[in-house]
Amino acid sequence: MKYRRLQADELQELETEFIQFLSANTITGPDWEKLKQNDPSRAESLIDLFSDIVFDKVIRQIRFLEVITPRDIRTFQCDDDLIRMNGLRVVGDCDLDFTRDQKPAEWYDQARASGATLQAYSGEKGYQPDREEELFRMMQQGALISRDGHLYQTLEALKGPDRSAATQG
Repeated sequence: MKYRRLQADELQELETEFIQFLSANTITGPDWEKLKQNDPSRAESLIDLFSDIVFDKVIRQIRFLEVITPRDIRTFQCDDDLIRMNGLRVVGDCDLDFTRDQKPAEWYDQARASGATLQAYSGEKGYQPDREEELFRMMQQGALISRDGHLYQTLEALKGPDRSAATQG
């Protein structure tokens, strides 16, 4: 198994897709019930295979991930060969909490009022061992999929006009 088995509630949500998967493998509803009773290890193997197919499909479509903690934001642009990161952290004592629903201007106002600063950082690297496994591992550790990459783009804009020279070197 490449990733992990889908949990019962996840399988329930994908019931239609699972039925299509079974059908593509020439397994009817009654056949599936018999298989679960008579050959549970094969039934489990089919669930494992379906789980890998689902995760492969989801992970291939990921373009942006985010990890937001009270004092740190890490956003990732997930290209084919490289993953690029833009981050923002609170430096100093401050009640700022990135997990609250606030606008970036409010972050700066709150940090400035407390004497803390916000430090932007960035980086990029190749995937280890490959794109799918690394993105899956990141999601298992709490990274969330971002549909539009808005937060990544916001932090990218904070890097300023000479960002290409700083990140290309």
